[in-house]
Amino acid sequence: MARRGHSLLLLVLWTLTAPARPGPGEEGDGGWQRRGAAPAAVAEEERCTVERRADLSYAEFVQHYAFSKPVILQGLTDNSRFRALCSRKRLLASFGDNVIRLSTANTYSYQKVDLLFQEYVEQLHPQDPTSLGNNTLYFFGDNNFTEWASLFRHYIPPPFGLLGTTPAYSFGIAGTGSGVPFHWHGPGFSEVIYGRKRWFLYPPEKTPEFHPNKTTLAWLQDTYPALTPSARPLECTIQAGEVLYFPDRWWHATLNLDTSVFISTFLS
Repeated sequence: MARRGHSLLLLVLWTLTAPARPGPGEEGDGGWQRRGAAPAAVAEEERCTVERRADLSYAEFVQHYAFSKPVILQGLTDNSRFRALCSRKRLLASFGDNVIRLSTANTYSYQKVDLLFQEYVEQLHPQDPTSLGNNTLYFFGDNNFTEWASLFRHYIPPPFGLLGTTPAYSFGIAGTGSGVPFHWHGPGFSEVIYGRKRWFLYPPEKTPEFHPNKTTLAWLQDTYPALTPSARPLECTIQAGEVLYFPDRWWHATLNLDTSVFISTFLS
């Protein structure tokens, strides 16, 4: 009887600590990509111009990237548990009744709209290229950390920090073709959990040519093709499981190539 009780205890402990398994229809994309939906309006860049590093030490990070240029980090953390909890089914079950705050995708004039998380998820659709930034709602950044704490505690941030800064999370979900136009702020990391996110980056001294109330998709279609090679940004598509680091005051714009789930760690 003691042996049987010991086995049951081990089973209970394994059940509590084992990674959550994907449910039916969640394998791969977490249930976020709608079956039969139209393909993305844009593709990945022809050539990624941001370095990818899978074996980066902290000393190398500080010396070569922290204060000078972006880098894509691979394999430094294992967020498979967090990824499983971010499937569409699980997030709706855990947070569907939560009220979330949406921001408009406008660089200089943010408007806020409150909506049930379930309503936002059910209304996700590909971005209309003709929509202006102040007509495009985006869930990112305004997270109630008390309500979302049960999810965030499972996230493992990148192992690199900067002296004198404190990390803060911003979690988001956005539809195909959506994104944030060019802006800048302090340094940070951005990890894609599901989907793909294309990034465009300029150093602080090189202000990009853009309209603050036009979406990144409109910029890519209208402005990007006319840029000379020397005027083009650094760019790359971040795949699920990869982390992009961007230094302080670097201009950047984002474009979700799929319905994407992502989390940023800002260092401020």
